[in-house]
Amino acid sequence: MGTEALLAELREALGKDAVLTDPDITHGYSRDMMPLAPAGRPLAVVLPADVEGVQATVRACAQAKVPIVPRGAGSGLSGAANAIDGCVMLVTTKLDRILEIDPANRLAVVEPGVVNLALRQAVEREGLFYPPDPSSYDWCTIGGNLSTNAGGLCCVKYGVTTDSVLGLEAVLADGSLLKTGRRTVKGVAGYDLAKLFVGSEGTLGVITKATVALRPLPQAPGTLVAGFATTEAAGEAVTRVVREGLVPSLMEIMDATSIKAAESYLNTDLGAGSDCQALLLCQSDSGGEAAQRELAALEKICLECGSTMAYATDDLAEGKMLLETRRVVLTALEQYGIWLTDDVCVPRTRIAELIAECRRISEETRLRIAVVGHAGDGNMHPTIVYAPDSEDEFARARQAFDDILAVTMALGGTVTGEHGIGKVKREWLEREIGPVGLRVHRRIKRALDPDNLFNPGSMFSR
Repeated sequence: MGTEALLAELREALGKDAVLTDPDITHGYSRDMMPLAPAGRPLAVVLPADVEGVQATVRACAQAKVPIVPRGAGSGLSGAANAIDGCVMLVTTKLDRILEIDPANRLAVVEPGVVNLALRQAVEREGLFYPPDPSSYDWCTIGGNLSTNAGGLCCVKYGVTTDSVLGLEAVLADGSLLKTGRRTVKGVAGYDLAKLFVGSEGTLGVITKATVALRPLPQAPGTLVAGFATTEAAGEAVTRVVREGLVPSLMEIMDATSIKAAESYLNTDLGAGSDCQALLLCQSDSGGEAAQRELAALEKICLECGSTMAYATDDLAEGKMLLETRRVVLTALEQYGIWLTDDVCVPRTRIAELIAECRRISEETRLRIAVVGHAGDGNMHPTIVYAPDSEDEFARARQAFDDILAVTMALGGTVTGEHGIGKVKREWLEREIGPVGLRVHRRIKRALDPDNLFNPGSMFSR
């Protein structure tokens, strides 16, 4: 089947308005938010409105031997949703229904185009809580979250996306519909195929439905902010929190560069002082006296570890303002140039070492590098800032990006905590999992996608 015949078949199956070929339009769907990852020119962008439309697209592309790149809202930071030349971009944003909310069994059934925030708000009206909260939660979609196994600020207590997944439906390479998982709390029948598809970055199939577990709505959180004169002291506080068994609902860290950027952007003063090198932000959603005890214990640890400032509040508006300083860091860094954010995870005892190494890399590359991250699980986001019109700075930013990955592995960490491998860290995946691990990945890929139809070149080369 030629390309014109393929486009005609897609228009027949989905309707002409669901098949976009104007280059000016398709270009806007060709890449995600990662500037380092390569992106090609798609043949077409298709927007199916139901699972039958997804199946028809997959079958037509399989017959024509045209690759498919599944895409959600495009909020990813690894290039996993980037086009390759001549592909069909299969965009799932029109599959946007919340099909069911079952309060009695604490679960929801959703399509992949549902926006994360929309799901959270819908279940909140039932007194329930969907925990995964990526920083782009107000526009990223559940399908993208599933494909990259996204995390967020609440991971320390509630885990990442896979920890909330009960079951999935996905269209396979031959157009058939795979139904995996369950609706029950427990179930060990067969391989856990649902978890296999979570984090697979669209390389094994197209997720069309998810059954996710919900939790009771937490109490309104209390908030603690603590400043430290050294990153080592902040790192010791994190280690103590973990060692003593405290599990705050949120524990974030910001380095000096991040603090200064956020304060400048928000025109505020956190009160940590000009010599503050690290800031911890913690929350407890245990409620009432339990939250007060948890915050008091966290404050005690911070002070014993040398905190120069520690302040706790149960005022919701004040807590939201404090947390806003963490959430705005990437936007705040745009005051200085374009940012390139990395995503690594190290043992929690080595967070301070990573921040120190990022400071060294910043000095060597002569670029601003800010470090923020989820201290509770060691997932850090070193963010490199460079001038948009400087090829030299862009090259140095790329070098800094790779240097940070090398340091992470030397510290016993992983090259991605929640953004995924995509098309920007393929060689690093091979370094991390080794030849045997890579061989197993490739065999799974060939078993489910023998013609290399789905997102070829993402995660690893065939």
